[in-house]
Amino acid sequence: MIKIKEAVIVEGKYDKIKLSGIIDAPIIETNGFRIFKDREKAELLRRLALTRGIIILTDSDSAGFVIRNHIKGIAENGRILNAYIPEIFGKEKRKARASKENLLGVEGVCDEYILAALKRCGATLIDGEAKEKARLITKTDLYNYGLSGGDNSAEKRRLLLEKLNLPKYITTNALLDIINCTMSAEEFERAAGSL
Repeated sequence: MIKIKEAVIVEGKYDKIKLSGIIDAPIIETNGFRIFKDREKAELLRRLALTRGIIILTDSDSAGFVIRNHIKGIAENGRILNAYIPEIFGKEKRKARASKENLLGVEGVCDEYILAALKRCGATLIDGEAKEKARLITKTDLYNYGLSGGDNSAEKRRLLLEKLNLPKYITTNALLDIINCTMSAEEFERAAGSL
């Protein structure tokens, strides 16, 4: 398993499952074309591109390129790397039929092709053993800091969103994603503790 600094953006949950077995990095799924209407996911991608960088790894079919170009537009001011898998004809094992273009997607190609694509695009590989897995912020942490489930939690959350320069419409789940991908637990605690 290789550790990568950037967040890797894929189309769907099966792509995410495939990658989670071969890389150690945040893996964000677009849910296919839903990315076009998902403002929270767009904000997450924009924030990730500005802070740690993103690698777009979509299928090599026309739909994958439409999604890839949309993401590039969302995160145009951030660091964007493009990883491409080869065009291989075939059908994923879990599907009854091949795709419209008869091409394997990210979930269907072998691990070596994915790793080669990530290395070719310029992914920042992190050497050495991962020391201790970073502590993730949970909904319990949000509750403990008065950011959910309590008196004035909506106002405190609004202040935190303002402090972090995030849109006010971000939900609690999206806030957790952004916090866990862009800051350490200690940075969050400092920000939330000063409200």
